[in-house]
Amino acid sequence: MSTDFSVDELDLDDEQEQISEYDIVSSPNDFNTLTINSFIEQGAIQTPGFQRNYVWDIKRASKLIESLILGLPVPQVFLYEENRNRFLVIDGQQRLLTVHFFMKGRFPRKEKRSELRKALNSGKGLTSELLADDEFFTPFKLQLPKLPNGTANRFSRLSYDTLDDYQNQFNLRTIRNVIVKQVNPKDGDSSIFEMFNRLNTGGVNLNTQEIRASLYHSKFFENLFLLNEHKVWRSVLRTSDPDFRMRDIEIILRALALNHGTDSYSGSMTSFINAFCKEAQGFTDSYVTQVSGDWEWFLRIVESWDEWTFWPGRKKFSALLFESVYCAALQLRSEGYEVARLDHTEIASFGRSEKFSAFSQEGSTKTTNVTGRLAATSAFMRSLAEEVSQ
Repeated sequence: MSTDFSVDELDLDDEQEQISEYDIVSSPNDFNTLTINSFIEQGAIQTPGFQRNYVWDIKRASKLIESLILGLPVPQVFLYEENRNRFLVIDGQQRLLTVHFFMKGRFPRKEKRSELRKALNSGKGLTSELLADDEFFTPFKLQLPKLPNGTANRFSRLSYDTLDDYQNQFNLRTIRNVIVKQVNPKDGDSSIFEMFNRLNTGGVNLNTQEIRASLYHSKFFENLFLLNEHKVWRSVLRTSDPDFRMRDIEIILRALALNHGTDSYSGSMTSFINAFCKEAQGFTDSYVTQVSGDWEWFLRIVESWDEWTFWPGRKKFSALLFESVYCAALQLRSEGYEVARLDHTEIASFGRSEKFSAFSQEGSTKTTNVTGRLAATSAFMRSLAEEVSQ
């Protein structure tokens, strides 16, 4: 099974807001690869465990390693100084992790990179047991194209351990790291979002959710990864593997944010979700547990529904229908209705109706469409619930 998320439904870059003027201080540092590897191991440089997955393939990673061995310049890295001896990677995450993986002699399998996020976020780094697990890694041997004359590249198939005389040369190669810190405004971190957006030069641009994961790390955000692994949720999405660009987590986050309340919604889904994530950094453990319980309850109900309920045209998953039904279901439960008795075929038909589509086409993130969509779905499901209760 594979999932085709609708780009229109998940386009959160809906309005460009006027940003603040920033006072940023920066200092350049040339760290060699040994230092970079050590910093990542010690957690001084926070890596994609709470940011985004590693997305480079072995060929692109090999070209970076070859450039470092040869002494060719590579793009500089930007780090944000969050606390003393603790830095967030603004730009260059793929480069730093490539160095780390190469020196460990292991290259991560694409289908396991979401799970590796947990290990990198644990504070313990990549353990020897995990690195030895062939389900997660393959040997990192350089894969480089042949030379124009048809001969093999002299570094092809070499690993870190087989570099021989070139190993020390690689160890001492430096990458320029620019460490930045926000001085003003005094809110501490509002500039990070803009810097992530504007300074990413790695070629695989960060999407909104990947930026958000870096900026608003919290226990609540960590819990989203657990919610995303629920077997019923994976079945609803018709794919067993988490999306390595976090689009599935973004759907969950939108549903939770809208259920939390739309009083502050002002036409920008990006700002609304960001504000919710910022607030979530202060959520108590009991509230995070409550959110998990709500999610479990809803999925127990959905488990018996037709697999195409949230796929109106059977080609694309409707995030808009899912989040609307989720919010309506929790509201009805709070009012004492038996949500489990609702006819899911009627809900699926509503998702294909003109009444729902009117709020879901162009400009789906406009305030009138967001609130209208939620209200229409809630009213429809309440009518079903009232029929059942009679």
